[in-house]
Amino acid sequence: MRPNFEKGNGLLPVIIQDYCTQEVLMMAYMNNEAFEKTKQERVVTFFSRSKGRLWTKGETSGNYLSVISMKLDCDNDSLLIKVDPEGPVCHAGTQSCFNDSTSKGFLYRLEQIIRIRLEKEDQSSYTNQLFKKGINKVAQKVGEEAVELIIEAKDNNLDLFKGEAADLLYHLLVLFRMKDLQLEDIETVLLSRHK
Repeated sequence: MRPNFEKGNGLLPVIIQDYCTQEVLMMAYMNNEAFEKTKQERVVTFFSRSKGRLWTKGETSGNYLSVISMKLDCDNDSLLIKVDPEGPVCHAGTQSCFNDSTSKGFLYRLEQIIRIRLEKEDQSSYTNQLFKKGINKVAQKVGEEAVELIIEAKDNNLDLFKGEAADLLYHLLVLFRMKDLQLEDIETVLLSRHK
């Protein structure tokens, strides 16, 4: 990976994207030194034009950006970094500097939340309690929620229908976790069927 810093007078535009939700979080610049430091430490460091120095995102707030992947565009003059953010990304306290947070992609965040709750074995967590009951109980809950969704589909209360759909998706994600699967695995199957 050889970025072309010459086109931008020594600076490379960098787009930061949440690896989980795919939301674009921010844009900043790197010089070669910031690029190398980011590659080495796997935490995003920029070159701050206003400060005139390297700036590791999160050095003040603690909201670091852990690097998941780095990819140059076709001309090698801009960079896309997918990250796992440790908190709000924008200095204004929002998740995105573009202030366009959306629920789109939240299923991936929920999948991550489920994994973390199970790893921490929090006894007060419904997710953890359900998981400990075993696959039969989790599969039964998926079936119950599917039936409740069908019943609500026949009525005209859209809010109840959406609530049951949410319950079904949540329990399905727990079942995926029990089967050691992720949403991406199912997307792969769907993509292979798309012709």
